[in-house]
This record gives sequence, C-alpha cells and structure tokens, in this order.
Amino acid sequence: MQFVVITLIAAKPIAQADAQTGSAFATPSVVHFGVVLLLSAIASAPWDGITSVAVLWGSLGLCGVVYVVIVTRRMRVQSAYQPVFEDWLFHVLLPFAAYAALAISAFAARSYVRPALFLVGAAALLLLFIGIHNAWDAVMYHVFVRSKEEE
Repeated sequence: MQFVVITLIAAKPIAQADAQTGSAFATPSVVHFGVVLLLSAIASAPWDGITSVAVLWGSLGLCGVVYVVIVTRRMRVQSAYQPVFEDWLFHVLLPFAAYAALAISAFAARSYVRPALFLVGAAALLLLFIGIHNAWDAVMYHVFVRSKEEE
C-alpha cells in the first residue's frame, strides 16, 4: 500500500514540507515492515541457544525505541499536517510499546524463554498491524483529502 501512495503522488512536485511529512509518516511504516521481516528471519534461524537471538532482538528493540523518538521529533517539526490522536497512537505510542516489548523480552529470555518468545511474536504482530494501518491511512489521506484539496 505504501507503494500505492508513492505512485499516487509521484507526478506532483515535492515541497520541503512534504518531504518532512514523508519522513515522519511514510518512512516509519516501511521500517516497521522491515523489522517484522528481520524478526522473522532471526526467529527462523537455527540458533544453538536463546542468548544470541535474545541479544539480537533486544538490540533491535532498543534501536526501535530510539527510532520512535526520532519519528516523534520529525512529527513535531513537520508543518504540512497537524497530527491527531490516532497519528500519535499509531506512529509513536504503539510502536514504542512494541519495540520496548522486544527489549524487555530479551532480558527475560534467559529465565522465561517461552513467555519471552510470545512477547516477541506479539511485538512483531503489533508492528505488522501498525504498518498496515499507517499505509492504509496514508492511501486514504492522499486519495480523499489531498486530492480534494488540490481540486
């Protein structure tokens, strides 16, 4: 769906404000999809023990938390669109929760392997749903809001 949005706006000139908005709202969806794919690859590899994989997904979780802070800053700086509660929920709060769950599950993995793996699965599923929601939201915004504004 994210590629549909890019196709819809490809013929239009891109202003600085639109580029900032894209880095705040479009890029994170692609990142979340990429993280889910990477988590799937990490979880599917034939590891000898849980420690190595937990370090990887924990590092991914910590990097994700930092990335959410960057996205939050980008959302505040951009001026083309005024974020509403749903935007803050799906671009900041829920991704933060998913990445924090990954980081926390890495610490719990040595003592509680099974619950930690369920937490990783839940975080991956949440990131997948966030990416789908945000991509759909972007399509709807460009089709129904931006196209009407330009007419």
